[in-house]
Amino acid sequence: MLSIVHSCALKGVDAVDIAVEVNSGERGDLKFVIVGLPDAAIKESYDRIFSALLNSGYQIPSTRTTVNLAPSYIRKEGSFYDLPIALGVVQSTGQCLLSHMGEFVIAGELGLSGKIRGIKGGLAFALQAKKESKKLLLPVESAKEAAFVDGVEIFAVGTLNEAVKFLSGQINPSPVPHQNFPLEPKNGKHHLDFSEVKGQHVLRRAVEVAVAGGHNILMMGPPGAGKSMVAKRIPSIMSPPTFDEFLDTMRIYSAAGLLIAEGRAYFERPFRSPHHTISGAGLLGGGSVPCPGEISLAHNGVLFLDEIAEFRRTTLESLRQPLEDGEVTISRSSGKFKFPCNTMIVGAMNPCPCGYLGDKNHHCKCSFADVQRYRSKISGPMIDRFDIQIGVPAVRIEDMQSKMFAESSAEIKSRVEEAAKIQEKRFKSSKNKNNARMSQREITEFCELTREPLDILERAMKQLALSARAYDKILRVSRTIADLEGEEKISTTHVLEAIQYRSLDRGYSD
Repeated sequence: MLSIVHSCALKGVDAVDIAVEVNSGERGDLKFVIVGLPDAAIKESYDRIFSALLNSGYQIPSTRTTVNLAPSYIRKEGSFYDLPIALGVVQSTGQCLLSHMGEFVIAGELGLSGKIRGIKGGLAFALQAKKESKKLLLPVESAKEAAFVDGVEIFAVGTLNEAVKFLSGQINPSPVPHQNFPLEPKNGKHHLDFSEVKGQHVLRRAVEVAVAGGHNILMMGPPGAGKSMVAKRIPSIMSPPTFDEFLDTMRIYSAAGLLIAEGRAYFERPFRSPHHTISGAGLLGGGSVPCPGEISLAHNGVLFLDEIAEFRRTTLESLRQPLEDGEVTISRSSGKFKFPCNTMIVGAMNPCPCGYLGDKNHHCKCSFADVQRYRSKISGPMIDRFDIQIGVPAVRIEDMQSKMFAESSAEIKSRVEEAAKIQEKRFKSSKNKNNARMSQREITEFCELTREPLDILERAMKQLALSARAYDKILRVSRTIADLEGEEKISTTHVLEAIQYRSLDRGYSD
């Protein structure tokens, strides 16, 4: 008897439809065969499935049984198919008629006792079920994250027995309630605030500009200058994610299995800070079964590269194309996998190996060759990818001893949100969302300069030997500064400030 169960496979962060066909009662030797490009985890799943069936009070097949995962050209990985296969066996062997099974997309991993464990990708499965106009049956843990998707009925089951009784109409549980989109922290405040940052007014301003326009920023300064402290507080001044951005971020974390592992949903934009020993696959994503890397886990948020000069040069260079494209493409024999990475990159580094070059309070022991060797770990084209590059001096003693609190994150955030509204209106008919990702056509349209600021920019280009990419980035940053000031036209003051944020171009080439 043939039984067909609808399920899904993860391809990158998206789900694709998979039909699990189970046919029992075939002639020939007693055998359980799984075909359709299964991986090792699926091939060995019959041991889990048989134990779960027996411990749940059902019989294992007594005749040859074939399981086909269709379409056969898609590689299937993971334990998603344990539950669909077990349900297919129950119906194909005539032990129970699961009359409602055709209405559902089903996925879940089975334990030997018949308990159903959570799986990654629940959010993607919900989106696919909605697309196919079907209901969704998932483990309890996965159903919680899937419930953020509106417009699809989601049911949660804890055991194989419960799933059989539900699909056969013996029990009628209520669907999982739709989860509301969480906008703010529970207490309305972030645990890290810019009011705690002493001094560094120029750096604070540069970070405000970077966040307002979605620009990448590179900070260079001695140890203890506050680079990491400022970077960790950047999410506190970012505007709340829209529902689409929130769902995009959740989809990536769901595909990586992190929502279940961490047991929480993200109300704010993500902040990722990988160690400098991370591999290229860890940063960009990859593996035999491609998974999102740190740059994708920071999608719609911040990727902080502390001690950026200590990262492997090849690892940093691999970021260049994703920074331009806003997505990572990984090619495997089983196909191409795309992971979004619309990310704000924040880098921090010392000016030299000892860290004290140019510091008035410490003596630098590095030779000129040492400094050049250290800075050459980051290539010119990679430096060019940072819209804002700023030197960070050591904090003054007077600032450290001051008992006055600086401007809070809430005050800075209010200005950032006003600038974001201007950009939202500006790019309402475009896929672009902020000034940092303006196309050439949009730069021409929205960054027109009058004669005076244009002359200043031309002189800066010649004196600093800036690239064409740097020229565009200065225009984009100037546009953001004007937005923060509520100005429609870019003035000389805006261009001058944007040029100051390319200070490391000159320092790098000296």
